[in-house]
Amino acid sequence: MRIQIINPGSAPGTTARIAAAGRAFASAGTEIIAVSAEDAPASIEGPVEAALALAGLVEQVARGESDGVSGHVIAAFDDPGLDAARSLARAPVIGIGEAAFHLASLVAGRFTVITTHVRTVPLIEHNLVRYGFGGRCARVRVAEISLHSLDDPHSAARDRISAEIDRAIREDRSDAIVLGTAGLADLARSLSGEHGLPVIEGVSAAVRLIESLVSLGLATSKIGGWAPPRRKSLPGRLAGLGD
Repeated sequence: MRIQIINPGSAPGTTARIAAAGRAFASAGTEIIAVSAEDAPASIEGPVEAALALAGLVEQVARGESDGVSGHVIAAFDDPGLDAARSLARAPVIGIGEAAFHLASLVAGRFTVITTHVRTVPLIEHNLVRYGFGGRCARVRVAEISLHSLDDPHSAARDRISAEIDRAIREDRSDAIVLGTAGLADLARSLSGEHGLPVIEGVSAAVRLIESLVSLGLATSKIGGWAPPRRKSLPGRLAGLGD
């Protein structure tokens, strides 16, 4: 089984962290391929960056399909381009936000999401309602850290996330935490032990869900909204996509 993890941003450090999280939790025999969207912002921290990353993300999905990958993971927490990716792909496509919400709902009655920046909150709240988890998420909290600080062991990022978990337990009465960024599997594990509740990271969750879908022989439906796009004249790198 070969799973392609797509970082919609272009920062190589983030892509490496995402790849490590996927490989750490993939089953024996699963190959993880981590790629970045081309000509994209360094990181996705709001709607503008997400919009600018979409063309490169869609192109990587198309390449993965041509290469015969078993499934795709979109490794940005607000799941940009998820419907477009599913329209292009016959292999399963899962966003890491979607994956983390599903797993949190299986191990806790209420969960809190802790994200990095206030700009991401409306996108996450929209997705929670769209996916049917609006009533299960107690709150979306903001640690006010940059994505790049997560790669710096000397930054205060971990302490700020830990402090928000303390507040979520006391004020939100949440039973689980979802980390609203990609590739923090080691951090999720250590914070879970420290605070005594499940802490879920989306890349590892999505990889395991892709493995389950592939093992069950389930592919993306091509009837209805995720039917392939009609072939037409598309600009630049996207030319020739569609049926």
